[in-house]
Amino acid sequence: MTETQRKIGLLACLVTIVLAVLDTQIVSAASFPIVHDLDPDHGVVDISWLASAFSLASAAMLPLYGRLCDALGAKRVFLGALATFLTGSALCGAARSIDWLIASRALQGVGGGGLMSVTMVVIAQLKDPGEKKNKGAGIGGIIGGGGMAVGPWLGGFLADHASWRWAFYINLPLGIAALAAGVVVLKLPRHTTSRAIDFTGAALAAAFSTALLLITQWGGKQYAWTSPQILGLALAFLGALTLFLRRQFTAAEPILPPSLFRVPELRLGFAIQGLMGAAMVGAMYYVLVYLQLARHVNSSAAGLYLIPMAAGIMAVGVATGRLGERGWSERTFVLSGSAVTTAAFLLLATTGTHTSLWQLRGALLLVGLGFGQLLGQLIQLVQQAAPGHQLGVATTAIRFFQTLGMALGVALFGSLIDRLYDGPGDVGSLAALRGAARTAGVTAYVSAMDTVFLCGAGVMTLCLLLALRLPKARPVAAERQPEKTLAA
Repeated sequence: MTETQRKIGLLACLVTIVLAVLDTQIVSAASFPIVHDLDPDHGVVDISWLASAFSLASAAMLPLYGRLCDALGAKRVFLGALATFLTGSALCGAARSIDWLIASRALQGVGGGGLMSVTMVVIAQLKDPGEKKNKGAGIGGIIGGGGMAVGPWLGGFLADHASWRWAFYINLPLGIAALAAGVVVLKLPRHTTSRAIDFTGAALAAAFSTALLLITQWGGKQYAWTSPQILGLALAFLGALTLFLRRQFTAAEPILPPSLFRVPELRLGFAIQGLMGAAMVGAMYYVLVYLQLARHVNSSAAGLYLIPMAAGIMAVGVATGRLGERGWSERTFVLSGSAVTTAAFLLLATTGTHTSLWQLRGALLLVGLGFGQLLGQLIQLVQQAAPGHQLGVATTAIRFFQTLGMALGVALFGSLIDRLYDGPGDVGSLAALRGAARTAGVTAYVSAMDTVFLCGAGVMTLCLLLALRLPKARPVAAERQPEKTLAA
């Protein structure tokens, strides 16, 4: 590929990352306008599925996408995922019922899982042969993190000033342009690896990840933690996970090869990414709840408070490139990012019912500065350490572990809030309280929330300890044998 083709290909990849990340968040702020339009009488019952259908389908497909990349080539899989995502977007925008919209969101999620993982494989293969580091992977991670922060605000803005349908239609012109660019300019290598695909392993991975996500979606909300539904899902999760692990040691071409975990950078990188995912969802979710519950900020305006976090992530994206040229390694960034994020959570843990909102913005800026270092550099760390013929599975695996970490973070932090809350009624009835009862309830909730942020600091401290175990230097090229490739 020429230098111009590389730049066009990278731009197409970055556009698809933005679209995929926005669509995981954008619906949260537009949910009530959607329900009011499609089914004002009964739609609120299914409102959670607008986000869940996307995330469940996306997570279930992640392991399979990695193996498909290694077997068929990243270009084909990237274009297929993008086409699927755009088809789902068009159907979402044209939806005439809640059921239609939920089914279309699931189709969107099937494609979206590829956009957030396969795109990173494409970016890695777009790296100029003369580049020592894959700067594109860092940029992609940063843009993805920024999109997570901006998504809720954009969804609220479109719902308030245009139509909720534009939350989906906005994908089409940008996505079609990226698809056309990918068809024309991408010329990527394809390793001469086996084309065998372990669909049994992929199905088991989809089964246990879906069960886990449903547990976190329903547990303590729609069903009690000890209900037959949740206990049944827990048994299904354990059974599918056990069969999946057994399959990975016996399959000829496993979806998640155990050999990856023998590489320290991959083993530790997967663990740090999962823990970071748990902490990130806690930071974003509970700050938004605090603003709406304790400070009476509406949902659209609450999303604006995440902009300092996005600004921090973007600022780090600029700084890491220059610091990398001066000798900072991925290990250094992971250590620094973990330490900064730990400090940010400790600051969030001091939040009270009358804390200055500027202090809160400052804490979120610090969160962005910490997460920004982790989001881009962990991907680069994993891609540089992964064997060339397993680049696809290694890249999608790190995204898969982040997804599972976010699911566990939602469940564990939510359970912790429920247990620590000692105000009137329960957490679910807080919005209905009035007068002195509401004041007492909000105070109790904020106190419990501070403990959650302390736990987030503990999670990031564990990330810091794991980062200390990363090898200080690794001659990547020496560990990879030259491999024959085919133009895809």
